[in-house]
Amino acid sequence: MSATTLFAPHALLPEGWARDVLLQWDAAGVLQQVQPGVAAPAGVAQAAGPVIPGLPNLHSHAFQRGFAGLTEQRSSPGQGGEADSFWSWRTLMYRFAGSLTPERLEAIATWLYLEMLEAGYTSVCEFHYVHHQADGQPYADDATLARCLLRAAERTGMGMTLLPVLYQSGGFGGQAPHGGQRRFLRSTDNLLRLLHTLQGELNRGLHGRGTRLGLAPHSLRAVPPDSLREAVAGLTALDPAAPIHIHIAEQTREVDDCLAWSARRPVEWLLEHAPVDRRWCLVHATHMTEAEYRAAAASGAVAGLCPSTEANLGDGLFDLPLWRDAGGAWGVGSDSHACVNAAEELMLLEYGQRLQRHERNVLASARQPGVATAMTLQAVAGGAQACARPVAGLAPGQRADWVALDPQHLALAGLPAPDMLSAHVFGSHRSSAVAEVRVGGVPRVQAGRHALHDEAARAFVQARRELLEST
Repeated sequence: MSATTLFAPHALLPEGWARDVLLQWDAAGVLQQVQPGVAAPAGVAQAAGPVIPGLPNLHSHAFQRGFAGLTEQRSSPGQGGEADSFWSWRTLMYRFAGSLTPERLEAIATWLYLEMLEAGYTSVCEFHYVHHQADGQPYADDATLARCLLRAAERTGMGMTLLPVLYQSGGFGGQAPHGGQRRFLRSTDNLLRLLHTLQGELNRGLHGRGTRLGLAPHSLRAVPPDSLREAVAGLTALDPAAPIHIHIAEQTREVDDCLAWSARRPVEWLLEHAPVDRRWCLVHATHMTEAEYRAAAASGAVAGLCPSTEANLGDGLFDLPLWRDAGGAWGVGSDSHACVNAAEELMLLEYGQRLQRHERNVLASARQPGVATAMTLQAVAGGAQACARPVAGLAPGQRADWVALDPQHLALAGLPAPDMLSAHVFGSHRSSAVAEVRVGGVPRVQAGRHALHDEAARAFVQARRELLEST
């Protein structure tokens, strides 16, 4: 295989910042050499600015980008009305989900993945649960909507881990699902058949290079215990290393309902009844006891934190210092896509801990006192584990996924490289300081823009307009 090279005067490697780094990757987009301390070779391209690893986005519901900003009004206006919450937001979400078509989903996902790339994400874990037609009947091609997402990722160049969702019940104890959930429902056997179909297509190279497949039991309230056990066993038979993601302990009502059903809290129940290990990503896991934090961290599972969505929905704050002290891995996702900005998710994560603890630079470490550097490295490592793809940073054997910061951006100009990353996370005033993004060594964003930016934006606006008209 032919190789391509890049010289970076400053690069963030897994062990920290390094100078004069030569990056070399093969035709498959895999890094073969990462060598610091070398003289700039003649004729080799030089990075536009400091190079940092691309951030994996470990939790995405792509279709929800189509109604970001459209649920920010009280559902029960006036004094004394019931407070808005995740549960009232969910009712509005069901209305939008009911109006999706394959064309609208693909347009929304294409724009979303382009936005992610322009904001510094290079991989996404797509938690895909809108499966069927609006009346709940399967499409003639049962993989129709999954393929919309796969095409969007391939077209934009976004690295993809697709997680088809198992969803069967409307609440703990196998409660009957309601009408708003009819597009989500699959039997366990049906979902496993979908996984077999898609895995066969991946094996034949029909989707983007390096695409990975996994499973997402939606939540304990939506997947009965027997179905959870059968689905995990079926996935393991297909691919013993495939990732498993689950929403868990996001809301206090969820915890209360789980206790009423099982006399166990959600994370406690899951650890007792499922083979939770490094394959698992516990999405949100916001409401845990100290014992649950320590037991879940010891399992090897990744905590999937989505700060902007958790703030938007009023979920609460994850105790990340306690999780880290217990040895837990973590990564970030943009979930409902109220915000699509990798740096801003990190900023919100740190700020939430500061507000909770009345301290600063909470997520720095003894090894990495710079909080932006420490968070980036930890989020990349945890995100790569959740993706089950080789995207763990700038190291041989990993995908050649990276971001070059813009040294001319006003917030960054004239600063040392580590401080540029800090300014990117904490001081860029919501404007992107990303100059270039490569995925598998292929340029996807140059001078801050994706080649499909204008075309994809127009299609997104049209799809959103149609959604609003049909809800």
